[in-house]
Amino acid sequence: MSDSDPLVLFRTVFTRAAVGAPFDHTACALATTTPDGRPSVRMVLLHGLDERGFVFYTNYTSRKARELDANSRAALCFYWPWIDQQVRVEGHATRVATDESDAYFATRPRGSRLGTWASKQSEVLDSRAELLARFRETETRFPGEDVPRPTFWGGYRLAPDVIEFWRSEEFRLHDRVRYTRLDRGWLAERLFP
Repeated sequence: MSDSDPLVLFRTVFTRAAVGAPFDHTACALATTTPDGRPSVRMVLLHGLDERGFVFYTNYTSRKARELDANSRAALCFYWPWIDQQVRVEGHATRVATDESDAYFATRPRGSRLGTWASKQSEVLDSRAELLARFRETETRFPGEDVPRPTFWGGYRLAPDVIEFWRSEEFRLHDRVRYTRLDRGWLAERLFP
């Protein structure tokens, strides 16, 4: 772990994880908390990374979005067992600009765009039949290829304060390096496994 910029290092590990990946290497666990401190975690997909942070998308009325809007502190955890590596990210999540959400939404398959409209994410559903009926109604509402992004759906960018890299090593002498953001850059510290 020699790179002084953990985002550059992340891209290197992320690219390596993509090679021969047995499942979607963009999957990561997103941890949030309720206003009273109750933790919550679920899987999301990484759909963007730049110098500002890690981007994922969701319904803005979902539990994760409500929790992020109430408390922007969040964490991501990537784990790629096929390369024996993990990356943990801690920071603050904020909504991405609407034009960025629009641009990503337009790249999604039509069925996924329709599904976004049909789902009341995180709300109680009486039956699967109700969801499928809502999907069929949405297909009728948007008969062509153009399915606009609903205002209740978009992205979040998690701006990292801490990024920790973990690599499995023999005898459980794992390699751990934590990067902490400072005003002048990043502080790298090696940690005991």
